Amino acid sequence: MATPVMRTPSGRLLRDYAPLPMSAMGPALNDQGYYVGRVEGNLYWVTDGVYQSAFLTTPDGVVLFDAPPTIGHNIQRAVDEIAAANGVTNKVSHLIYSHHHSDHVGASSLFDKSVTRIGHEETRRLLLRDDDPAKPPNEETFGDRRSLEIGGERIELAWYGANHSPDNILIHLPDHDALMMVDIVNPGWAPVYVSNLTQDIPGYLEAPANALTYSWKHYIGGHLGRLGTRYDVTLHQQYMADISESSKTALGTVDPTPYFMKYGANTWAAVKGYLDEVSAVAAAPVIEKYTGVLAAADVFTESTTFWVMESVRLDLGYGSQVHA
Repeated sequence: MATPVMRTPSGRLLRDYAPLPMSAMGPALNDQGYYVGRVEGNLYWVTDGVYQSAFLTTPDGVVLFDAPPTIGHNIQRAVDEIAAANGVTNKVSHLIYSHHHSDHVGASSLFDKSVTRIGHEETRRLLLRDDDPAKPPNEETFGDRRSLEIGGERIELAWYGANHSPDNILIHLPDHDALMMVDIVNPGWAPVYVSNLTQDIPGYLEAPANALTYSWKHYIGGHLGRLGTRYDVTLHQQYMADISESSKTALGTVDPTPYFMKYGANTWAAVKGYLDEVSAVAAAPVIEKYTGVLAAADVFTESTTFWVMESVRLDLGYGSQVHA
């Protein structure tokens, strides 16, 4: 049976996309809309299929990593489930923020004010600025590095500079062979709009290499339905490198002249036409290469390519010419 034609309320046709590779898919959710599973030892992860959180059970309480609002009260339900099964406390004592964005920490207020909230110093500044009661500012901060020991568990926090956001950190759990780095690599999937809505492309491109300097087997990326591996991170690196190289090629080969001839004094129309074409030309071979390898490569690669191409132009100065 043919797929029915569907349109948006404004009349735009909803297009079809490539089938998802099975390698992108995670475990099934329960009737309450979440999945909780063991990462290693007493480290667990929770997902609703789109967002992820994680937690450590310790004798001194539960250490929670991020609190996405889409998972919301299911975070505590997942903690309760694991705590009951293992005969440990279900009380959250610490909450570590990966960064300040509401989609990852917007359920923080569900947890008691007595919970110790920890994050980067820039995270605190941005949360104070945002003044959103759903995400109370972290009381404890650090600059570049901080090592924690909570209930006998080691947690290493590191900030290497801006990437997805100015404050996004890396969380290493050496005793659990795990690393959490949010909004950089989506295991099994291409990045969403403009490189996961990234504010600093050079930092975003550097982040996977920073992650790979640590020893770990399990990757918690903050999004979608499964955990990642070192292979997922290296695959993401190659995907982004291909986009960068293809962007340089397109910048050097797409001729802007027809767009400026067509639109005359409407400079922005000409610029849009030219840069859209550069993005499309650069994205095409990458989409062909990664469709069936990374889910939604055909959906978002052109958007990510535009943002990488702009970084190539504006940060690296590629293609810039000084007027004679």
